[in-house]
Amino acid sequence: MLIALIGFAALWLADTRITTGDPGLELQRIASGFLAPDFFASDQLIPAIGYTLAFALQGVAVGFGCGFLLALFWRWRLVRGFSAVIRAVHELFWGLLFLQVAGLSTLTGLLAIAIPYSGIFAKVFGEFFEEADRAPAHASPIGSDAFSLFWYARLPLVWQHMKTYGAYRVECGIRASAILGFIGLPTLGFHLETAFRQGDYNEGAAFLYLLMLLVLSLRFWLKPMLMPVWLIAALVWAPPRGNVTEGSLSRFLTQDIIPAPMRQADWQWHQLGDWSSMLLHEQILPGLTQTLVLGTAALLVTGVLSLMLFPLISRQFGHPLSRSAGNGLLVILRTLPEFLLAFIFVLLMGPSMLPGILALSLHTGAIVAHLCGRFTDTLQLRSDASHGLNRYAFEVLPRIYPNFLALLLYRWEIIMRETAILGILGIGTLGFYVDSAFSELRIDRALVLIAAGVILNLLVDAFSRTLRRHLRLRHSLSDLG
Repeated sequence: MLIALIGFAALWLADTRITTGDPGLELQRIASGFLAPDFFASDQLIPAIGYTLAFALQGVAVGFGCGFLLALFWRWRLVRGFSAVIRAVHELFWGLLFLQVAGLSTLTGLLAIAIPYSGIFAKVFGEFFEEADRAPAHASPIGSDAFSLFWYARLPLVWQHMKTYGAYRVECGIRASAILGFIGLPTLGFHLETAFRQGDYNEGAAFLYLLMLLVLSLRFWLKPMLMPVWLIAALVWAPPRGNVTEGSLSRFLTQDIIPAPMRQADWQWHQLGDWSSMLLHEQILPGLTQTLVLGTAALLVTGVLSLMLFPLISRQFGHPLSRSAGNGLLVILRTLPEFLLAFIFVLLMGPSMLPGILALSLHTGAIVAHLCGRFTDTLQLRSDASHGLNRYAFEVLPRIYPNFLALLLYRWEIIMRETAILGILGIGTLGFYVDSAFSELRIDRALVLIAAGVILNLLVDAFSRTLRRHLRLRHSLSDLG
């Protein structure tokens, strides 16, 4: 009830105006483009696919390795804190940061994905190790060294889960790689944004369909035995190089990231205080407020959509044909990145909070609905159980509600993380001020704003975990994704 009240308050405060002149006409043009995609309008289809896959595969591979190493020391508070900080910064923010040092290079694309994914893998793998059965280790011969116990009594128990989660992260990596195109890297997102902004929806639809095809075809080509082949191909196609010079790196570390008042030889503390106060009141507080309002409103709408959508794929309802159609709808919504959906909605409605709420809710709602629907398939109902709405309200929903709530609260931090970057599209969240700071080459301001976003994410995550513990909600990380 508390979550619902907070969500309704956020939705009431949110700016949901439609500011475009004729969204209906623009929707018709976009729909026309989607019905007639032009795959031959651009000669950049193959290069865009290559860079999208190369950044994703390299970033996930490096993140997997670094995350595994961090997970070995997951009991250390310093490791947990470091992992939380690096995963709280979105790939787009990392990309904008490395653009200042390495330029529009393959190294920027690799690091923008690898660094936050290292933190994500560390958390998931660390908790896999904590949850693993300790009986084999206890049954090992007395005197077995820690190295042998880990490799033979602990790692085999979680290795399959690690591989499964790694494959899921490749899917996420492809989506992340695509939207890195919005900051200039030559992935599918770059060409898609260019086509849509120019009103060439036929060409834009072609790039969008190719992105969906890459994600949906993963099960056919992402095989463990083939991973070395794909990684070598990715390194050959886009070897990680950066336009880093000693001068640019030195300037970045000794000037760009230093607060502006402190760059003066005769700076005084009150100047730094004035600078900090200006940044706090004019950018940090407005950005955090808008981010929190939009993200919390999206959480409420996500919950409502999830409860409406999960019956579409549940074996407790409908028939095989309707479930296939419902599964197709959820797959499409899960495949499309929130940022990309928000971009399309901004073109239709203008840069209010409405496009962000819709994009976040549709994507996340489809994920939660899919997991809830899959869980309902394991329910054993009585043979004389009611049907239709009564079955939904009195038989199924009460049984899955704790799982649904755990999933929703778990996704809250992810929603907030995605909400911040929507500012790059012109929506007034924290990302708007971060993007403006980078555009004005005020790297010092950008870092402070990103740090504020990290603090917000950590607080939301802590609040979410506290609620889950208070409500005694638990869900496997292998399902949460």
